[in-house]
Amino acid sequence: MNLDALQVANSFAELPREFHTFLDPQPLKGARLLHANAEVAALLGLDAATLRSPEFLELVSGQRPLPGGRTLAAVYSGHQFGMWAGQLGDGRAHLLGEILTPQGSWEVQLKGAGLTPYSRMGDGRAVLRSSVREYLASEAMAGLGIPTTRALALVTSDDPVYRETVETAAIVTRVSPSFVRFGSFEHWERKPQPLRILTDYVIDRHFPEVRESQGGEAVSWEQAVLRMLREVVRRTASMVADWMTVGFCHGVMNTDNMSILGLTIDYGPYGFMDGFQAGHICNRSDTHGRYAWNVQPAIAHWNLYRLASVFLTLGLKEEELREVASAFEGDFLAAYQGNLRRKFGLESWQQGDDDFVDAWWRLLHEQRADFTLAFRHLAGVNKDPQAFLSLFGDPQPARDWLARYEQRLQGQTLPQADRAASMLRANPLYVLRNHLAQQAIEAAVQGDATEIETLLTLLRRPYEEHPGFERYAEQAPEWSENLAISCSS
Repeated sequence: MNLDALQVANSFAELPREFHTFLDPQPLKGARLLHANAEVAALLGLDAATLRSPEFLELVSGQRPLPGGRTLAAVYSGHQFGMWAGQLGDGRAHLLGEILTPQGSWEVQLKGAGLTPYSRMGDGRAVLRSSVREYLASEAMAGLGIPTTRALALVTSDDPVYRETVETAAIVTRVSPSFVRFGSFEHWERKPQPLRILTDYVIDRHFPEVRESQGGEAVSWEQAVLRMLREVVRRTASMVADWMTVGFCHGVMNTDNMSILGLTIDYGPYGFMDGFQAGHICNRSDTHGRYAWNVQPAIAHWNLYRLASVFLTLGLKEEELREVASAFEGDFLAAYQGNLRRKFGLESWQQGDDDFVDAWWRLLHEQRADFTLAFRHLAGVNKDPQAFLSLFGDPQPARDWLARYEQRLQGQTLPQADRAASMLRANPLYVLRNHLAQQAIEAAVQGDATEIETLLTLLRRPYEEHPGFERYAEQAPEWSENLAISCSS
């Protein structure tokens, strides 16, 4: 299917004008298509020939609108690093419209497409470095089965952009069922009418089931809102549990970076941990460690309270809102323990397993063992214990923990070979390590997308071994410790 044949809608554009500003992107000069994601294109119904067409390049570089779309930038507010930041909004993003498919609708957004009324002190641009990182990260998360926005295309140019150094501008085309975030609701906290309009819009489009009657009794509007929030809590808890158990740090969990659909969104100074440290901070700008790995569940919970409190404006009761938000802890623990049960090959979660897992984290923390490979090699420890033990500078504590692990496995009914196979399906071999992303960035600067394509191939099937690509599964080299990832990333 080509661009003109797409079925396009503009539901967000149909909201009142205070929700957005209609405007055109500012195209990049000499724009070049560095990479197009055929897998995401297929989700939208686009064929391979369309991705090679001049019209596609014009679309994803901001030179032409989506046929039938209404281009806009959305307004929102939010808490950034725990402080109220006031009005924010799409400072460098343009929503082109939404593509309707048999599997649902996908909003299409250009990130880095120029100034908007919400740019504040920014220039409306994205650098190639950050665009490559987002392009790869969203697809890496999808391969891991973690809810996320997706990436359709990556466009580069020679336009200069000024960050810590002079870099070149790029645009990444993102797709998502919705880009509405917690901050979209916070923006209207003291304005009941637009808040109710936004709430109805989100419920109708994404949570229609919350309006369904219970036991034959009609559901009130207030009950529908509470049921929607309950689902947002559950999705957010599940997403963060997924982050924790693959060693992912988002890096900037501001409320304006939290999706109302429980999607991983706004990839900036993220990172997959190499050597495990419980308090690992992936964002150089996070000087106080607010968004460290081990703090992410608490921050998500805090953000959910901020979201829930908005609905006091509409007359919902504080105790009911607090009860809904407080469900996060139970939801998170259920998802977190379920993930760990699969990663350790346990048939059930038993009393004492919390201490067992804490001992694992201490072992990895004290020796900075590789997060990904420690779990992966644990699956094959019966066949090749040395691969596991080699991850630890002092192998004796690892042997002691393995003895405890063997004891914990006693009484399980699943044969060892089947358990190992199931663990391999739960523990990836390939993740987007910072040094791999950096190598792709350096190649992209030269106009070479080979590393991007290689990484996408591996990261789409991260649980499988890919012969000939062993170096992509190795521990990070020492030089990668000096890679500085900040909010400008």
